[in-house]
Order: sequence, then C-alpha cells, then structure tokens
Amino acid sequence: MPILIFISLFTLVDFVLLFSIGSQIGLLTTLLLVLVTGFIGLHLIRKEGVSTLARARQRMQAGEIPSQELFTGAALIFGGALLLAPGFLSDALGIACLLPNARQLMFKALAWLGLKNVSGQQQQTRYQQDESSRSNGHEGPIEGEFISRDETARRR
Repeated sequence: MPILIFISLFTLVDFVLLFSIGSQIGLLTTLLLVLVTGFIGLHLIRKEGVSTLARARQRMQAGEIPSQELFTGAALIFGGALLLAPGFLSDALGIACLLPNARQLMFKALAWLGLKNVSGQQQQTRYQQDESSRSNGHEGPIEGEFISRDETARRR
C-alpha cells in the first residue's frame, strides 16, 4: 500500500511540475523538451543495454553470476519506462537510471537501505560451487561403472 501512495504522489508531482513549467515556457517548447528527453533516453538505453549484455555474457562464460549486470538491466528497464511517461521529474529519474555513475549511487543507496546481496557480495565460480556442494557429506570418490563408446559398438 505505501508503494501505491508513493507512485500516486510521484505522478501528481510530476504532472504539476510539467504543467507549471509548461505554462512558463510554452506548449511547443514543453512538448519538444519531453520528446528530446525521450530520444536521449532511447539512445542511452540502446548503448548501455548492449554493453551490459556483453558484460553479462562474459561473466556467465567465466562461471560467475552476473548480479551487477542484472541490477543494471533492471535499472535500464525502469529508466526506459520512466522516460516513456510524460513529465520532467520522471524524465530526470529515468535518465539517472541510464547513467552509469547515477546507477552506482542508486546501488549504494539500496545496499545502505539493507538490501544485501544485490551485487552478490560473495560470488562463487562454478568450481567453488562444485567444491561446496561436494562437502555436504559425499566426500571421496564416487564409484560406478562405465562403458566406452568403442565397447558399445563392439557389443552390437
């Protein structure tokens, strides 16, 4: 419920700000500014999204969890949605979500608020995960039998 109240108040303040600035600078200038911020946001989303996807792929190939990249992707989506909404306050927050330094500040603020492990403080590689899963009582070699492909072909 508190988030709904926050969203309602944010939208109300955004529209009041849009209309008050619009009455000062004129309708055409206001529309032009809203469109320009939207295009800037779309350009930043494309640029940052491609680099974030590349970093996430690199980390996954290295066997790491791309948690920072997931946070970045979520911020890009949120920022893009804010840029689609008309208003100067939502545009400012949307562009802030798209700028790397501003995202880092938001990430630190979320961590300060107590949202732990958003960045995966202790990330494990696949090898470390395998080693930690082996220590759950199944130590030592695993016994079993195998048949090589050559033997299978000879038996037929």
